[in-house]
Amino acid sequence: MRPPKLSPARLHLADVLRVGASGMRARPARVVLSALGIAIGIATMVAVIGISSSSQAQLLRRLDRLGTNLLTVTPGRTLFGEQAKLPATALGMVKRIAPVRTASATGTVEATVRRTDHVPEAVTGGIAVQAASADLLTTLEGAVAKGTWLNAATEARPAVVLGSAAAERLGLSRTGIQVWMGSRWFTVVGILRPMALASEIERSVLVGFPAAQAYLGFDGHPTTIYERSAEDAVEAVRAVLPRTVNPRNPQEVAVSRPSDALAARVAAADAFTSLLLGLGAVALLVGGVGVANTMVISVLERRKEIGLRRSLGATQGQVRVQFLTESLLLSALGGLTGALLGALATVGYALTRDWPPVVPAWALGGAIGATLVVGSIAGLYPAMRAARLPPTAALATT
Repeated sequence: MRPPKLSPARLHLADVLRVGASGMRARPARVVLSALGIAIGIATMVAVIGISSSSQAQLLRRLDRLGTNLLTVTPGRTLFGEQAKLPATALGMVKRIAPVRTASATGTVEATVRRTDHVPEAVTGGIAVQAASADLLTTLEGAVAKGTWLNAATEARPAVVLGSAAAERLGLSRTGIQVWMGSRWFTVVGILRPMALASEIERSVLVGFPAAQAYLGFDGHPTTIYERSAEDAVEAVRAVLPRTVNPRNPQEVAVSRPSDALAARVAAADAFTSLLLGLGAVALLVGGVGVANTMVISVLERRKEIGLRRSLGATQGQVRVQFLTESLLLSALGGLTGALLGALATVGYALTRDWPPVVPAWALGGAIGATLVVGSIAGLYPAMRAARLPPTAALATT
């Protein structure tokens, strides 16, 4: 009578995890050091993605707050390459466009501003002098930090409003002080808050159009026109602005959208993020090499254990699964730790910059997935080597 055919016992998932974790519990210091390499790579990748996403969220929040419906009109070049001029009537013509809600203008004044008349005229500090229409602050949705904005009385008098950067460069922090412009004193009546969509205003000293013409020899031609229209009409208004501003020579008019510069920063941030992600991937690869090295050493040190298991009926597949599971658990430990550290780094950095903390779920999922892939690759060779080890040779090892 033939003896019954024996088949190896099947390991359940809980058994596989318990057997795979046994090797990790026996060597905790080595496990921590190996998992640390994976954790550093994952933390780097998660933090880079999280900080980049938080920065973009902050930028989009700023765009929503500032609006993307602001257009600027400036003079371009003539057919002969000379600097063109906008017509003196350009602002009024822009205001006649139906979807335009508000429009205002500034004009460059050939003058310098100095704290006193004893400062050399060449020392300008990079501060421009511009004539400004009374409704400029409304169009730019700006705000006054100190003092007041130009009004019907002060725009015709020797009074100026300083942009935030101009006030800093002049060393002024309060109103009522006089500055030297042209050949006379002007009184500072206001200091503006920063303007994200009009940085040129921050670096300027602003005087009313009538005062600029009366005291500084301004010719009345605007050099920049700002206009806001309905969001859904921005492109339509942009298309008609050149011909409206200068019907005879529309090609001499340049139209731009200041919010596009902020949006371009998102693309620049994406490029920088890709570079940092590459560095994180290198760190993850190094961590994977560390896990593979740990598993190879583990196979060499546990030859007797492998031989004993094989002699008690464990199949090659079960031994292979044991060491592959151990590699996956080791990598998963590093991956989870790294994801947590990366998320904490993102939240901490975002809060210090007053950004909305954003850690995309796909980044966490991708990090864990990458960890498991690295763990599988790192543990594949050691697992196959352990499975091929003959029981007699393993037990005979001293």
